[in-house]
Amino acid sequence: MATGQLFSKTTQALFYNYKQLPIQRMLDFDFLCGRETPSVVGIINPGSEGFQKLFFGQEEIAIPVHSTIEAACAAHPTADVFINFASFRSAAASSMAGLKQPTIRVVAIIAEGVPESDTKQLIGYAKENNKVVIGPATVGGIQAGAFKIGDTAGTIDNIIHCKLYRPGSVGFVSKSGGMSNELYNTIARVTDGIYEGIAIGGDVFPGSSLSDHVLRFNNIPQVKMIVVLGELGGRDEYSLVEALKQGKISKPVVAWVSGTCARLFKSEVQFGHAGAKSGDEMESAQAKNQALREAGAVVPTSYEAFEGAIKETFEKLIEEGKITPVKEVIPSQIPEDLNTAIKSGKARAPTHIITTISDDRGEEPTYAGVPMSSIVEQGLGVGDVISLLWFKRSLPHYCTRFIEICIMSCADHGPRVSGAHNTIVTARAGKDLVSSLVSGLLTIGPRFGGAIDGAARYFKDAHDKGLRPYEFVESMKKKGIRIPGIGHKKYRGDSRDKRVELLQRFARSNFPSVKYVEYAVEVESYTLSKANNLVLNIDGAIGSLFLDLLAGSGMFTKQEIDEIVGIGYLNGLFVLARSIGLIGHTFDQKRLKQPLYLHPWEDVLYTK
Repeated sequence: MATGQLFSKTTQALFYNYKQLPIQRMLDFDFLCGRETPSVVGIINPGSEGFQKLFFGQEEIAIPVHSTIEAACAAHPTADVFINFASFRSAAASSMAGLKQPTIRVVAIIAEGVPESDTKQLIGYAKENNKVVIGPATVGGIQAGAFKIGDTAGTIDNIIHCKLYRPGSVGFVSKSGGMSNELYNTIARVTDGIYEGIAIGGDVFPGSSLSDHVLRFNNIPQVKMIVVLGELGGRDEYSLVEALKQGKISKPVVAWVSGTCARLFKSEVQFGHAGAKSGDEMESAQAKNQALREAGAVVPTSYEAFEGAIKETFEKLIEEGKITPVKEVIPSQIPEDLNTAIKSGKARAPTHIITTISDDRGEEPTYAGVPMSSIVEQGLGVGDVISLLWFKRSLPHYCTRFIEICIMSCADHGPRVSGAHNTIVTARAGKDLVSSLVSGLLTIGPRFGGAIDGAARYFKDAHDKGLRPYEFVESMKKKGIRIPGIGHKKYRGDSRDKRVELLQRFARSNFPSVKYVEYAVEVESYTLSKANNLVLNIDGAIGSLFLDLLAGSGMFTKQEIDEIVGIGYLNGLFVLARSIGLIGHTFDQKRLKQPLYLHPWEDVLYTK
């Protein structure tokens, strides 16, 4: 067992089994105390490597993550404390691995329920190799103003209240971690605070004993008095009794063994810890308190009198000139986490994303304010959902039906078109569904499916300016711009696209106005006089008809119509529709299971 200080303001630790909150609490304590560097230098998380982001004050830092204890110790040879947050099932093995590393001096085992036989092996190895085990079943320990283990002493507010951000004059050791927090508070009220505090853990066989730490405190010059909190069960306190009798402890010891109420029960009592159970008379709290009192410790008559005994001993040491109370300092201000500050009303933060089409905060999602259940109950279809999510309003039935017809019309156009071809090639090459779909979608552009917006924009501009069809066509020719929505490789003036006819027939029967598509048809009549393949194609039909839908419905302003055309809403119809067909082609090729045999030197045109 070490004979002096376990920790200092430069102590570095490795943290086993990543736990964000206790590590962050350690780093916040470091900053509070004015440490120049973080106390946690590495994290060991079996099976993973990389970095973990945490805060050191206001600065965000990246702490290395290692997959093995050996790798972490090799990477951080100055880290001599191993904080083990493993479960009770693996705590013993990982703790032994930590103890066997030459760079590790102190191992803290947080888990409770570690098998006693395993704990005994850890204790034996630590003693043979002059190392220290704190725990199992411990919150750890703290050196005020210098270093703390995990969740020791609780929140920053509690640490400040207990004055743990700077060293005091009291050495404290306890079996209980929870009672440690209470005693840190008590000691801070009646003294200048603690110098070091250790919770050895409540298991039957703790890695280090009360007397081990009391003897250490006796050798630390800054510790002027010692406070001990034991509990019934076991005989650990008697080693302290023997040390007092043998004169090994020269500093005042104020002690109390809790559990005196056990005698009020007729049967054996088991308290919270595995080791806190009433056994024979020597294990009772009364017997231990009496033995400590007879050995020279200051032992009050009850726990309620414990605080008074600590205060009286401290004041006596001041009178004797053995203690000069530590001067108070102002701790560093820990920046508050944004989420915590927002919840407490101390801060506000702007949102990064704004959505106006959907809301999932209530019991069910809503599309543009319409609950999902209402959409289903009313029997609304895909066109209605598109009208809500794209246009943020419920369009008339003829509009949503037109949207659905557009999607059905454009869903697929056979395997020869470029998008389908790319999807088929990608699927046959063995790629996944998403990759195959994306390879086809990325082909969409002004010459394949991406002409709907362009057709709508040019037809609207020409119509609204009052250009006659031949003026429009000739002006586009002079500019060197092909008219989007006019022309097709397959269809001719005498062999038209049935889809275009279907859409026009639906619109003329249902739309209040079809002025834009009529203009597009007039343009087609002029272009057909020049070439038989310059027909109004599916892109041109959808583009001009959607202008009629937007203008004729009376639900959109001119500015909104221009925005819809400019943003790409109409091309979105083609993307949505063609996705259906491209996914179908992917599934088709997967079912056929035909491999891809392509050679890059085949079918190449060489030029000189």
